[in-house]
Amino acid sequence: QVQLVESGGGLVQAGGSLRLSCAASRNAFSPSAMGWYRQAPGNERELVALITNGGRINYADSVQGRFTISRDIAKNTVYLQMNSLKPEDTAVYYCYAETWNYVSNSRVHYWGQGTQVTVSS
Repeated sequence: QVQLVESGGGLVQAGGSLRLSCAASRNAFSPSAMGWYRQAPGNERELVALITNGGRINYADSVQGRFTISRDIAKNTVYLQMNSLKPEDTAVYYCYAETWNYVSNSRVHYWGQGTQVTVSS
């Protein structure tokens, strides 16, 4: 069973920075994409950033220009550098990875346990 282990959350003042890291526990794990989602109280979980094996990146409009996602494929690790943080960035951030199941022809999703990011005004 693959586990995604996150680190780097915490409390920061508005305008500050944090860096999240997420490592997959199994070396043989080869996700086609990794990324980050977040969920604030009362809201649905939303995509923050996603990076594919080919290097294609998607950002949520709300974080474009402030957050940077990167990935070390050899280490099965994904990072999220968050700059110019705003109070509305406060949420639980979840690491995400996906693979393709060629038997069922469907995407398989993996989630971390979540790490809290709190931005004070």
